[in-house]
Parts: sequence; C-alpha cells; structure tokens
Amino acid sequence: MPAEPGVSFLFELAILGIFPGAIAFAGAMDLFTMTIPNKISLALVAAFLVLAPIAGLGWSEVGMHLAAGILILLIGFAMFAFGWIGGGDAKMFAVGALWLGFDHLLDFTIYATLLGGLLAIILLIMRRMVFPVWLFRQDWFGRLYHQETGMPYGVALAAAALIIYPQTLWIASLY
Repeated sequence: MPAEPGVSFLFELAILGIFPGAIAFAGAMDLFTMTIPNKISLALVAAFLVLAPIAGLGWSEVGMHLAAGILILLIGFAMFAFGWIGGGDAKMFAVGALWLGFDHLLDFTIYATLLGGLLAIILLIMRRMVFPVWLFRQDWFGRLYHQETGMPYGVALAAAALIIYPQTLWIASLY
C-alpha cells in the first residue's frame, strides 16, 4: 500500500534537506567560526536513526552504517589526538560516514582528502596575498588569514559529502 501523499512529501523533503542542509551548514560554520557545533552532529545522528527505517534500511544495513560511523569516529579521534584535525572535524567525518555507509566511505575519504588538499593550497596562497584593511575587520576573514588558526577542514568534508550524497541509497529511496 503506497504511503499517504503528505507522508511521502515529508519523507522526500527530509531526505533532500536534512543531511545536505546540515552538512553544508556545518561546513559554513567551520569556515566562518572555525568550529562545528556538536548539535549538528547529534541532530544528524538522530535524523539518521529516524529516517533509516523509513528509507527501507534493514537492521543489518543500519548496523553497517553505524559501524562505518563508529570506525571513522575512532580514526577521527586518533587524528585529533595527533593534532591533524579538529574535534568537530572528527565528528563531522564520522557523521558523514554514518549517512554514507561503507558503500561510499572510500569515495568520501578520497574526495575529502583531495578537497582538503585543495583548500590547504588555496589558504597557503591566500595567506601570502595582501588584502585591504577593511577585510580584516571581518573576524572570520582574520581567522582564515592567520596560519596559527589552522584550516576549516569541515568545508572539505561538507563538499565531499555533498558530491557523494546523490549516489547513495537515500536518493535511490525516493524513486
């Protein structure tokens, strides 16, 4: 029996909006504040747990997605411990793995790595350039410009997740 039209529309809206919107918001937050709020990661975990059964994922598939997220969380925390990425980046990487699963984890990791490298090159070039003084009155720009603040890796993670997402079972569940 087909779902009620209103339920189907809400499900489609959730699939098309929640993960892409939240992951893009997290990337923007990292760009402008150099932090990724825990609330975003927690909301995405909760949304996954609610939407996965509606999208038709069985218990074994949900378990594999959870395993992907936990594995990447452990790897991310190790990377955080070595000072390679921030704690918010580790959690964002894990929540991306949760939603994308093992099927897309390698692609997600490769895109995030390549885009992170591109972002690093852009920041290195930018930090050697001279900009008008008024631009430094913008706190976010000053943070990006100064090398000691690091790099907003959440931007690369968000872009990688958004590249992969259209190929996932989430989008396939809409058809």
